[in-house]
Amino acid sequence: MSERFPRPVADALAAAGWSPGRRDEGRGREWALRIAAHAAPDGSQHTVTAAAIEAYAEFGGLRIRPQDEGEQIAPSDVHLDPFLVRHSVATLAELAEATGAPLSPLGEEGSGRGILAVDEQGRVFVLDHTGDWFLGGSLDEALSTLVLGRHPRRVRADGTW
Repeated sequence: MSERFPRPVADALAAAGWSPGRRDEGRGREWALRIAAHAAPDGSQHTVTAAAIEAYAEFGGLRIRPQDEGEQIAPSDVHLDPFLVRHSVATLAELAEATGAPLSPLGEEGSGRGILAVDEQGRVFVLDHTGDWFLGGSLDEALSTLVLGRHPRRVRADGTW
């Protein structure tokens, strides 16, 4: 189906409704505008990166469920819908300050256990109750990390991993 992803990841994506060439530019733009317009109680708002708009256009709305056991840890479900985590403005701003790059919400990991976010360079992170984690240098790498059950790298207080 796709040489872009390892077979188990491609299978999980296909089961979720993704196929090579899936793209909805209108959704990408609309979701970006709606996320950027959401204001926290203090008036702060999300930054929306170009990488987030690309992710919304290609993967928006997908619920990805791994089919196999994890390689190193348990694999994670992924729901790529930034509206599920729209209230994470302050949380993402805090990590963005540490990493030095604006972050945009992508959705949920593990049925709501973690907040998925992407920075302006396309790097993907998950923030959960145990800490902040670097999943990969691209959404493709991050999806592979989550679906294949690979260990993510912890983001340290200085923003490195």
